[in-house]
Amino acid sequence: MVNRRSALKAIGSVPLAVAAAGTVTSVAATENNVEATLWMSDGSVSGYFLEPESSPAGAVILIHEWWGLNDQIRNVVPRFAEAGFLSLAVDLYQGQVAKNPDQARELMGDVHPDVATETLTTWVEWLREHPKSNGKVGTVGWCFGGGWSLNASIATPVDATVIYYGRCAKGPEEVQSLSGPVMGHFATRDQWINQEMVSGFEQAMDAAGKSYSNFWYEADHGFANPTTERHDAEDSMLAWSRTLEFFNQNLI
Repeated sequence: MVNRRSALKAIGSVPLAVAAAGTVTSVAATENNVEATLWMSDGSVSGYFLEPESSPAGAVILIHEWWGLNDQIRNVVPRFAEAGFLSLAVDLYQGQVAKNPDQARELMGDVHPDVATETLTTWVEWLREHPKSNGKVGTVGWCFGGGWSLNASIATPVDATVIYYGRCAKGPEEVQSLSGPVMGHFATRDQWINQEMVSGFEQAMDAAGKSYSNFWYEADHGFANPTTERHDAEDSMLAWSRTLEFFNQNLI
């Protein structure tokens, strides 16, 4: 189990680190949260970060749903830290959190792909070079974040990728750059990330000779989010156990 007080102390001692040309990251802790700030060339972006008790450790980047980096996603961070991983939930909405679907749709539409890609690839490099990292990094995301989990892994080498019902409409040439295996969690009643899309993704992965394992659940889109009416507790726990096993196999 992660010791939050010792984790805060350790994080507070992390030095400034140059993550890429023109960017610097810093980490600051308070009693109630741990905010990591990434200074980009055109401003700063933040994330929520915790360390495990033991190191060196593999690292996991969490990418939020279309709602933004809200409390529901922040609550997953200590779960990964307790499982033994450096755990960072990134923010692609610059601190904004949607309160309804219309706001979520607007925020999602405002995300510039180049900026989001630069943000995620820089965080990947920062975690890979973190003094308590073993050099291995995985990505995981839900819905909007599931698509970006895959996008980040295509843009920069990572060791494992997990997609929870995220957009995966990619061709063989796009997935060719993947360097690690991919695990997908999909729902049979999902009207957006449907079987046709996932089947196309599987064909692309096969054509590119890439490793993947996809699981289907008799559930609806968003089944792993406990704050929604679509939540399926049994399937959510099964997907979580599979995700942890996958990361343990590839990030330890």
